[in-house]
Amino acid sequence: MRKFGLIGNPLSHSYSARYFKNKFEREAILSTYELFELDRIEALGALLQNQKLSGFNVTIPFKESIFPLLDRIVPEASAIGAVNCVRCADNELIGYNTDAIAFEQSLLTFLETHPKQALVLGNGGSSKAVQFVLSKLNIPFRIVSRNLELNFETLHPNLVHEAHLIVNTTPVGMFPQVQESLDIPYEAIGSQHYIMDLIYNPLETAFLKRCSLTQARTLNGMHMLRIQAEESWKIWNS
Repeated sequence: MRKFGLIGNPLSHSYSARYFKNKFEREAILSTYELFELDRIEALGALLQNQKLSGFNVTIPFKESIFPLLDRIVPEASAIGAVNCVRCADNELIGYNTDAIAFEQSLLTFLETHPKQALVLGNGGSSKAVQFVLSKLNIPFRIVSRNLELNFETLHPNLVHEAHLIVNTTPVGMFPQVQESLDIPYEAIGSQHYIMDLIYNPLETAFLKRCSLTQARTLNGMHMLRIQAEESWKIWNS
């Protein structure tokens, strides 16, 4: 029986194991998928020796720090600067990124107009995939992150008003801290806005709730999760 899994920390919010369990039962696939919470990425070697995984997904906070541990990284994942899917084959760890195609497909089904400007909230591994897709689609964007000049304290309402697409890539509001929400000028958001949150647990974060009160269109990360999971499955079986 083949074994797959997810590495990250924390993983209490993750729906991946349930998703693949349902998929395996529905399609009569003899495989398992487990969650492996690591304190540090350096513990990956011992995990792989013990578990003999055929492939695994990568989530916060290891999508970038896993790079030195991989034998090979496909060009798109290298260009993105983040890996969320690893294939274990022929004694090699090969890094891929399925977040980008999942975000792109989810975004294109969501948008009704081409935004002239976007804001990307956060600058971690998931954000890198979002930035890659926005560049590909010729959607200008600015990044808001606590470590950048444009941060949550310097974010002016005018920038929020002009950015008709806003994407949250941070874990703020994710289970179990479901009451937390990003501190942005919500008064500058209106019906012309498309708001995406990559979080899927809960299905409606406090951030999305506050945005929906302004009549903005909102979308959570569940559609994206399903797409990236299926894309990972294709990679593991290629």
